[in-house]
Amino acid sequence: MPAKELLQEAKKLRKISDSLEALAHQHTPITEALSILSGSVRNSATLLEVLVALRLGPFPETDSVVN
Repeated sequence: MPAKELLQEAKKLRKISDSLEALAHQHTPITEALSILSGSVRNSATLLEVLVALRLGPFPETDSVVN
C-alpha cells in the first residue's frame, strides 16, 4: 500500500478521534471512557504516520497529515 493511502487512513483515524472527543463532551456519564478511546485512536494515527515516515520515507504531501 503506498504511503499516500496509508496517510489517508491516518487522517480518517484522526477524524474518528475528533468525533469521539465531541461525543465525550455531550455524554457526561461516559466522558472519561470516550476521551480515553479518542486518545487511543489518535495515538494509532500518529503511529501509522511514524511507520510511514520510517519505512517509506518523508511524507509525499505536507497537507495530508498532522493538523
